[in-house]
Amino acid sequence: MCEYGPGPATALPGGIGVSLLKVYDIEAPDGLVGGTPHVHLVCSEGYYVIAGSGAVQTLNPKGFTETPLQAGTVVWFDPGTIHRLVNGGGLQILTLMSNSGLPEAGDAVLTLPPEHLTDRETYLKATTLTGEGEARTPSAMARRDLALQGFAALRAAYDADGPAVLEPFYEAAIRIVRPQLADWRRRWEQGARRLADETGAALDALEAGKAPHLQTAELHQIPAPTELGRHGMCGRLDVYDLGDRP
Repeated sequence: MCEYGPGPATALPGGIGVSLLKVYDIEAPDGLVGGTPHVHLVCSEGYYVIAGSGAVQTLNPKGFTETPLQAGTVVWFDPGTIHRLVNGGGLQILTLMSNSGLPEAGDAVLTLPPEHLTDRETYLKATTLTGEGEARTPSAMARRDLALQGFAALRAAYDADGPAVLEPFYEAAIRIVRPQLADWRRRWEQGARRLADETGAALDALEAGKAPHLQTAELHQIPAPTELGRHGMCGRLDVYDLGDRP
């Protein structure tokens, strides 16, 4: 996960966040290659597949699915959907994250076994990466494999007892993220909510036959990723961070 500033002054259209994801190509204990299963509690997330092939495994109250991915595929899912990317070879994805990239600012909880979800301190101890650069890879794979244990248990429990088995995991996830909620609200207010309010104001102006917002139009750009190859939950990320740009 990445840490941003207090919120973007200039947000992408719709208040989304984007990053280029190169899905991990290291085999997991279950024989599949790919990323770490996790859930978002507030944000939806979308994928536009740029290259390669694979699948996204999802688990939510409606059940488990595995959706094939190939270049040109577009998929998205709601908060509460546990998801895991499987790399069939060269899988690269442009990820689209709601609320100005809030998932990369902490709206993500890994499916660790229950003993690692008892409180925030215990969870962070199990999920914080160590080392710098390539030296982080072993700890990234260790937390992935730990999350896969919990994911497999959730899938088995769902098959046996249905969607109610997800409730304890959701409740644990809520406990873990609660200290972050004030910061999340600030990011939402400064990003997606602000843009929605600006659209409402523009519509009001147009109905009155005015358009003052057109007089302040300009082009915005980030010429290149602000960070390359960051270890994320699903793979290596090229991050486009708006930060506090004017």
